[in-house]
Amino acid sequence: MSTRSRRTPLLAAGVAAATAAALLAYAPAASAATYNQEGWSTQSGGTSGGSTSTTVTVTSLSALTSAASSSTAQTIRVNGNFSCSADVRVAANKTILGVGASSGLTGCGINISDVSNVIVRNMRIVNVLAGNGNGDAIHIDHGTRIWIDHNELFSDTTHGTDFYAGLLDCTHACDFVTVSWNYFHDHIKCSLVGHSDSNASEDTGHLRITYHHNWCDTCDQRNPRVRFGNPVHVFNNYYNNITLYAIASTEGAGILVEGNVFENTADPFHLGQADSGPGTLVARNNLFINSGTGSTGGSVAAIPYSYTVDNPNTVKASVMAGAGTGKIST
Repeated sequence: MSTRSRRTPLLAAGVAAATAAALLAYAPAASAATYNQEGWSTQSGGTSGGSTSTTVTVTSLSALTSAASSSTAQTIRVNGNFSCSADVRVAANKTILGVGASSGLTGCGINISDVSNVIVRNMRIVNVLAGNGNGDAIHIDHGTRIWIDHNELFSDTTHGTDFYAGLLDCTHACDFVTVSWNYFHDHIKCSLVGHSDSNASEDTGHLRITYHHNWCDTCDQRNPRVRFGNPVHVFNNYYNNITLYAIASTEGAGILVEGNVFENTADPFHLGQADSGPGTLVARNNLFINSGTGSTGGSVAAIPYSYTVDNPNTVKASVMAGAGTGKIST
């Protein structure tokens, strides 16, 4: 868990989005960003992934599939980008680590279902068709204690809404997840939390996820769209060219949105979406550039972990420089 110094208390009730004047008064350190693990994945015992003393390097899809599904607690270094049409399923106690800036998967994604303690870092996952496996670049289903960090996930926005599914979807009571320093781009439905309005009995009390320092560029919607999870914490992300909406809180979810930058985004955040009823959303100290200011309402449950929010005036530069693949040691 991160030991950075300042714990930010959660406001008990919704507050208006920050104005430019308020941002000038909000001046923590110029940039406190690190690549340390923090957020919800540090809770409930933490997320360590696979053993670093048991490491294997794979150079083919078959080798990756075999290693990822084995019962051995290990770190799997993925060297190469493999074309595929079915999910790569990951067992518990694994670290999946791409080598360099372009290693990963094309055409299929990573499936983390019914397992705990998994880390996925530095993977480039591209053009996952909706009919290939779950259809998501990374799919978490009943997964707990998960860290998704420094990946690049994308497709295109020219094939229509349902040609691809999601870039990162978290469903069926997944819990204790951190999504950090990823580059999500050129996709329509980017990140969904909670798959159905009718799944309250399973999802309520779960779906606790942190999104921080991610770059979402030309991700038309769901950045994220959340059902039931409370609190979901969204801080210090950079959103650019979001055509429909960035963040939606629905079906009783509670989202804290703070210190983010929204650029060329008419609808940064709102309550309810399509047929889904509203959740709650608290927003503070966000920066809006050629964007709307969003809609808030209600209160959000307390954040249990320590964290530091970077000055939003530094977020665009630091996220663009640090998010995605090729930025960490492999």
